[in-house]
Amino acid sequence: MNNESTSSNSQTDWQRLDAMADEDIDLSDCPEVTPEMFAKAVVRRGLPIAKSKTQVTLGIDNDVLEWFKSQGRGYQTQINQLLRAYMEAHDQ
Repeated sequence: MNNESTSSNSQTDWQRLDAMADEDIDLSDCPEVTPEMFAKAVVRRGLPIAKSKTQVTLGIDNDVLEWFKSQGRGYQTQINQLLRAYMEAHDQ
């Protein structure tokens, strides 16, 4: 983490934050991620490309497919990235 201030008016106590353990962080005001929130997530471009892919036939609801297609070029990659993010979030 870069501790340099981006503003001359920063009042962040970086030493206190660096000394905190994960369990010291109060997450009580952070909502749990729901499937609805996940569905509205934005895929960030520039994620590492998988080395190999397998061609599959997958039944997808027409409206879902049309929505992805309406997002423009790369919709299949976007679907793959969403599936990967979901997999990684649930890999325990």
